[in-house]
Amino acid sequence: MRLADLDYSLPPGLVAQQPLARRDEARLLVVNRHTKKIEHSHFYKLERHVRDGDVLVLNETKVLAARIRARKASGGRVELLLVRPVDEPAGGWLALTRGHRPLKPDSELFLDGGARLRVAGYVRPGRVIVCAGDSQPLEQMLAEHGELALPHYIRRPVAGADAEQYQTVYAAYPGAIAAPTAGLHFTQELLTQLADHGIKAVGLTLHIGPGTFAPIRHDNVECHSMEAERYVIPAATIAAIEHARRVGGRVIATGTSTVRALESYAITGREQGDTGLFILPGFRFKLVEGMITNFHMPRSTVLALVMAFGGRELTLAAYQEAIRRRYRFLSYGDAMLIV
Repeated sequence: MRLADLDYSLPPGLVAQQPLARRDEARLLVVNRHTKKIEHSHFYKLERHVRDGDVLVLNETKVLAARIRARKASGGRVELLLVRPVDEPAGGWLALTRGHRPLKPDSELFLDGGARLRVAGYVRPGRVIVCAGDSQPLEQMLAEHGELALPHYIRRPVAGADAEQYQTVYAAYPGAIAAPTAGLHFTQELLTQLADHGIKAVGLTLHIGPGTFAPIRHDNVECHSMEAERYVIPAATIAAIEHARRVGGRVIATGTSTVRALESYAITGREQGDTGLFILPGFRFKLVEGMITNFHMPRSTVLALVMAFGGRELTLAAYQEAIRRRYRFLSYGDAMLIV
């Protein structure tokens, strides 16, 4: 597959900059892979498009306030995005860095209030390991100094409402640097409504990291390597999936991260671990039979996954219909259900 096969023209004015006042008022494009039919709806009508016995699988990861602004001993400013703890050194975290010059190993960084960080070393350019420079653990620094990091295409400062709106209503386990945005449309009322109609919702956790967003740099898409992300699938979720399949229900994944966790489990049999699974057209799905997803950037790994599930031509036709109807795109945008 060539990188150009993942391309389409996204009008900048369709990139959603603000969340809707009510989550489930988002528009919903319903795409049937079998009939090729495309239907327009709204997310609060989701129960009309799923059926009794289906199981919805939700990613319960919680977004960290992972951005830390610091300064070097020279006074130069540096921005860190803390991704996840590492095994070595103890207490260290992998971080993405942004600054005018690379950070020097063993250099110190200073936060407001006197807390210090130490650069323990590099994983590769732009990826460093940082440790606490004093007795204050990094988790405490995040709690006191961390800021939410919105995607780069949201071209406005983070607002107070984002702390709630850029988090699913069922988020439970901190560890992601970005939200599983397909799940942002759910409300507790909608989940209750779905349960009343026989559609069970269960959870798993995949902590979304830089691997999801790393650009594809090869013209031959198959040459791209996904950076691994951590997932956990509870036994109760596996049991619910197995029951749904026995009674003829479908497994409907909410978001591409949920798809990757489920299909990683289907391939390996491991209920938890690290997955670098890159799903692109030609992939044979073993568990997922339906998917809720937002509209994604051109030339991205997540768009490749959607094309793998929905078919490239049908996916592009759905995207063109969404553009024609002025749907809202990307993280705070509208949704699509593919069945």
